[in-house]
Amino acid sequence: MKILSGMQPSGPLHLGNYLGALRQWVRAQNEDAYYCVVDLHALTLQIAPEELRANTTDLLASYLAAGLDPEVCTIFVQSHVSYHAQLNWLLECVATYGELSRMVAFKEKSERQEGYRVGLLTYPVLMAADILLYESEEVPVGDDQRQHLELTRDIAERFNNRFGPTFQVPVGVQPPVAARVMDLQDPSRKMSKSLASPLGTVYMFDAPVDIEKKIAKAVTDTDGEMRFDWDQKPGLSNLLEIYSSLSGETPEEVAARYSRYGELKSDLAALLIAILAPLRERYEELLASPDDLYKVAARGADKASVLAGSVYRRAAAAMGLT
Repeated sequence: MKILSGMQPSGPLHLGNYLGALRQWVRAQNEDAYYCVVDLHALTLQIAPEELRANTTDLLASYLAAGLDPEVCTIFVQSHVSYHAQLNWLLECVATYGELSRMVAFKEKSERQEGYRVGLLTYPVLMAADILLYESEEVPVGDDQRQHLELTRDIAERFNNRFGPTFQVPVGVQPPVAARVMDLQDPSRKMSKSLASPLGTVYMFDAPVDIEKKIAKAVTDTDGEMRFDWDQKPGLSNLLEIYSSLSGETPEEVAARYSRYGELKSDLAALLIAILAPLRERYEELLASPDDLYKVAARGADKASVLAGSVYRRAAAAMGLT
């Protein structure tokens, strides 16, 4: 089954990125799975060139450390495959301003930016190009990306209706739990790279002492009743859902084993450290040899270009380009 997914090189990955996406990619990887560093998307941010380059290297190392295997799947950097930008333009000529301006992410980000750039409005079309270039049947997607996937489906169906069968129309898939890991200090908002709080965000490669500290100080409540209830106990439910995603149990099963919040936090921190410590060690080894990381990315881009080029040429011909 063909799969395409990617992450922006906008900073170090946190627990939400790992549980909600990266770990799912590792489980689903196969010869038809394509995973990219979406550096073109990062250009919508206020980011210095040297920072973008460093973040791209860091994300490649994170992918491999987490268990993505270039002998099994295809790992590449988005900008190294020119067909992403080329198909983006074709799809911009199919998408409408109205549907782009209704994107929740655009509304939220444009309100925070005075004089926002056009790329902030149109990047969901580039995301659609990313997905459609690889004939993706399934797209691992978090709660906050569902609207963008629906836009991709709408664009693909509109294109197919107007120009003839060209694109595979993808569906989204989500993990059953921890699809959206919340901030440990403010469980009303998602754990985030852009709005990270010092104690609310656990990073994939945090030192064990930092993981212990952040979990110990995670917000819960004062009644001491151990139960999974997002409405009444969001902080505790967040911890239970993180634990369950790591242990394979349901959040309710985890809650039934504990009577004290402190014991739950202690065991959760120990479980996180046990799972993440080997990844951190591998990550540090990989970062020590950046040239090897880019050799992996170059091989991946060569392979990705074969399929992406075929799909792009098919779309271009359907629209009348010669």
